[in-house]
Amino acid sequence: MTTICANRQYECETQGILVRVEPEFLEGQSEPAEHRFVWAYTIEIENRGEQTVQLISRHWSITDSTGKVEVVRGPGVVGEQPVLDPGERFSYTSGAPLETPSGFMCGSFEMERISGDRFDAVIPAFSLDSPHDPTSIH
Repeated sequence: MTTICANRQYECETQGILVRVEPEFLEGQSEPAEHRFVWAYTIEIENRGEQTVQLISRHWSITDSTGKVEVVRGPGVVGEQPVLDPGERFSYTSGAPLETPSGFMCGSFEMERISGDRFDAVIPAFSLDSPHDPTSIH
């Protein structure tokens, strides 16, 4: 199994599947006085392999700055289980609220090749930092 990660760029490649992440703090949806901090994150999945793959399920670990962890598992992403031929890309945007002004997320996508083989494509750990907590860097 080959996994190459470049965390400062929030991208990771596992068995020919490249996952890129771009988080964005949503000031307009956040209410710091109410301990509500919201981020959007855009995920791009690129099939750099030689076989068609399908995203079967997702697994997320979301950790806030107090160390509280929320685990999320489920089929597909945003209601889809995209099929990617070699060279194709799929992207989507979703969101994550926290009760603290910073945290981080990481996880994996269960992928299935057309041959039936399954593997986990790593989602690189990425930082959720708001301007309300400038001293916290993950």
